[in-house]
Amino acid sequence: MRLTPKNELEHRYRKLQVEMAAAGMDAVLMVQNADLFYFTGTVQTGVLYVPASGRPLYLVRRDFMRARMESGLADVVPLPSLNALTGLIAEHGHPLPQRLGLELDVLPVNLYQKYLALFPNAQALDASPAIRRVRMIKTHYEIHILQDAGTQADKVYRRATEVIREGMSEVDLAAELEHLSRQEGHQGYVRMRAFNGELSGVQVLSGADGAAPACTNTALGGMGLTPAFGHGASYNRIRRDEPIIVDLASCYDGYLADQTRVFAIGSVSERIRRGYDDMLRVEELMVERAVEGATWGGIYDACLEMARRMGYAEHFMGTPGSQISFIGHGLGIEIDEFPFIAEGFGDETLQVGMAFAFEPKLVFPGEGAVGIENSFYLSEQGLKRLTFSSQDLVLL
Repeated sequence: MRLTPKNELEHRYRKLQVEMAAAGMDAVLMVQNADLFYFTGTVQTGVLYVPASGRPLYLVRRDFMRARMESGLADVVPLPSLNALTGLIAEHGHPLPQRLGLELDVLPVNLYQKYLALFPNAQALDASPAIRRVRMIKTHYEIHILQDAGTQADKVYRRATEVIREGMSEVDLAAELEHLSRQEGHQGYVRMRAFNGELSGVQVLSGADGAAPACTNTALGGMGLTPAFGHGASYNRIRRDEPIIVDLASCYDGYLADQTRVFAIGSVSERIRRGYDDMLRVEELMVERAVEGATWGGIYDACLEMARRMGYAEHFMGTPGSQISFIGHGLGIEIDEFPFIAEGFGDETLQVGMAFAFEPKLVFPGEGAVGIENSFYLSEQGLKRLTFSSQDLVLL
């Protein structure tokens, strides 16, 4: 277990203060768990107050002693009630803000209204874009954790080659793989920033069920066990000569990597085999294009056009009516961070330090799905892999 170093936290809040100055914010107030962990090193319930200059103030509702133990910030104090917030901010030498940044993409309206009442003279601004821009550039410390997540993913991949057997259910296989991932340090939860973003750590989809659409903003859905969580592994039995998708969101010390591999017992159809090889070619194109300064949208457009030229217009990243408009997504504490290799991001460019997953996939109704997913980061020496399991289609 790592505790986020003090100098790492200082680097992060100072980068945020640069963004705040550009946006004209006097202070930023954060309460969401992922943002709290990034800027404080813990998720103990409370409020992080970041002034335009100087040290942030972490006011903790529960548990203060754990927050004091886990956070490297200098100023960590108990918060007896939310009504005491502004008084404590003033006691620590901070003037109350006129322009207050809040996490407007994730903050519930009732909490938003409470904070407006506590700061009646402040104009509320959206701090989420600034927070996400800071978080999208990973430090060497973060890259090392992501590499550990990639190692975990490879261990789960290797276990899959050992335990897949004909007749076992998708959920049996998922449970086997989740068991190992937990033993290897997975926190058991996949954080998403998106509203109603709910994912399990291991998605196992086999045969025709792998082509079943679902409510998630993902290329693959699956039937799931119940309409209450209508995606992912089901009781569907694994059969010979059908594709088996294992999509793993590995996680280590709070950081997520993403890897998808395809298995089969016996063989797969020529269409599945050809589709898999073609998705490897799409990944190769992305690797070639993903250089510093390349636009997120430009990479997406080139890969989409390649898939269409291959004849997959109605199968790439879903089927008509269920196709998604991205092929890659940022990684970190949440699985939907910046950057997005997606439609509509033609003005955003890749920068050194960005980490992302790239997942070209095909869906064939009535037969199944196929594709590849790996995680990468852009270094000063170019694009490097975070996940590294064999990319062969595994025939057992």
